[in-house]
Amino acid sequence: MNRWIWIGLGVALVLAVFVSPFASQDPDGLERVAEDLGFSGYAWGNPVFNSPIPDYTMPGVKSQALATGLAGLAGTLLVFILAVLLGKYLKSRKEPGSRV
Repeated sequence: MNRWIWIGLGVALVLAVFVSPFASQDPDGLERVAEDLGFSGYAWGNPVFNSPIPDYTMPGVKSQALATGLAGLAGTLLVFILAVLLGKYLKSRKEPGSRV
C-alpha cells in the first residue's frame, strides 16, 4: 500500500486514541433539538441490533478516557479495514475499458 495511506492511518489512530477523550459530552445536534423541542423520550420500537460500543465507550473499561480512546481505536481500525476491503472488491470488479 501507498506510504501516505499508512501515514494517514497513523494520524487518524493518534487522533482517535488521544484526542477523542476530550470530545464534548454535550448532546449532538439532533439530540439537542429533540431535547429542546421535548420529543427526545418518544422513541419507539426496538433497535435492529445493539451497539457493541455504546455511547462511544468501550464496555468493561472503568476509566472514561481510556474507554473512549479504545472505542476510537476500534472504530478507526474497523472503518479502515472496511474501506480497504471495499476498495479491493471494487478494483477486482473493474473491467478493462469500463468507465467505472
